[in-house]
Amino acid sequence: MRIAFFVNSIEGEATYYTTTWLALAALARGHDVCYVMPGDFVLRSDDSLLVRATTLHGPKPKKPETLLNALKDERAKIRTIDVNEIDVLFLRNDPSEDAERRSWAAYAGVNFGRLAVDRGVIVVNDPTGLAAAQNKLYFQGFPEVVRPTSLISRSIEEIRGFIDAHPDGVILKPLQGSGGKNVFKISSREEANLNQIFEVASGEGYLIAQTYLPEATAGDVRLFLMNGRPLARDGVYAALRRVPAKGDVRSNMHARGTPEAATVTPEILTLAEKLRPKLVEDGMFLVGLDIVGDKILEINVYSPGALPEIAALCGVDFSEDIIIALENKLSIRQLYSGTLSNRALATL
Repeated sequence: MRIAFFVNSIEGEATYYTTTWLALAALARGHDVCYVMPGDFVLRSDDSLLVRATTLHGPKPKKPETLLNALKDERAKIRTIDVNEIDVLFLRNDPSEDAERRSWAAYAGVNFGRLAVDRGVIVVNDPTGLAAAQNKLYFQGFPEVVRPTSLISRSIEEIRGFIDAHPDGVILKPLQGSGGKNVFKISSREEANLNQIFEVASGEGYLIAQTYLPEATAGDVRLFLMNGRPLARDGVYAALRRVPAKGDVRSNMHARGTPEAATVTPEILTLAEKLRPKLVEDGMFLVGLDIVGDKILEINVYSPGALPEIAALCGVDFSEDIIIALENKLSIRQLYSGTLSNRALATL
């Protein structure tokens, strides 16, 4: 099997990225791996779709550092291949990283991923489902009971009114974004620098205001779902607790959050089950839930991370489980001779 990992850039990849560990797991199971970036697609006049794929030079690497060095080495091969030579296109980019600097690249994976699906390639997560999840507005399509009370607006007066209605405080952040960038806790409309916060956060477009959950001081739980269900092996769940740095409301690793072991409670599993129908309907193969108390703060569908940290805490590397799941999808596609839709296959 050949798996192509679609990323923002090879130079931006790191040893602690989940994508790196997935690639190593695929190599360890005997598969071919290549990397594809937003500018690597070619649609020719005969309607053939090609990709400029970066492939590895020399022996198959077994360590993250070796893998990335091989990809970044000047001897790494860039081959132009027909997309039909790829069995699985794994979309692992973060659109928010490209949204400002090179907007054309933000959704190249989704757009060309659809064309790849039309040509028989398995694409995960399903690109049509991802197209509907381009920002946090996607979250509003899930049951109200699983999410904090929210307001989406660009009006500071609407936001002031929302703050007045929630005396425990409000979290304010851009509708588009990731990694904890421009996330603020607002205690009241009398906040001295509310206008400045609004200007900074709204510079990226619409804002989402959510009721502050006091349990967030202890951090949130990142739980992976695969094929719509919690990813687990032998009773161990692919989950961790992300504890915010002192004085910070953000628990994201990019914002100095600290990973700790997490207990996956029956309440968390019940929450996950309430999300399953829509995730399956949308073809979301691998997602990360950020959970505080009895609410989901975010659903990460593009490039959820933390598998290496989970492996360090729990002693289980779930990367192999994910690659095995992709192998099964390829077997199912062959068994059904391509009659199943990509969206259905993505979560089988």
